[in-house]
Amino acid sequence: MLKIVLAALIAAAFSIAMPVNVTMAQTATTNETAAKDQAAEKKARAEARKAAAAERKVKIAERKAQTKAARQAALDRQKQCSAEWKKMRAEGKVEQGVNWPKYYSACNKRLKEKTA
Repeated sequence: MLKIVLAALIAAAFSIAMPVNVTMAQTATTNETAAKDQAAEKKARAEARKAAAAERKVKIAERKAQTKAARQAALDRQKQCSAEWKKMRAEGKVEQGVNWPKYYSACNKRLKEKTA
């Protein structure tokens, strides 16, 4: 019985000298800090992905706008050349051997140089 009491006193002395709760609290704090760091890192990656996606959308919209403008300009040149061609044919001013594709090619080049 004396051995049991003595062992209990020694165990109590060790628990007072080195509290287990403090060590556990430090470990819990470390785990909480690591979890917070991981959460912050995950949030930063998500924000970076969102920013990259927004940037891609802006670039796509710019390309679409440029393409639309270029198509519209080409269509306008084609209409203008077509009107000139019809007028020249009606007046009989079309040169021998010149057909619509040849005329359009020259007209389109001329109008592009004029706007450039």
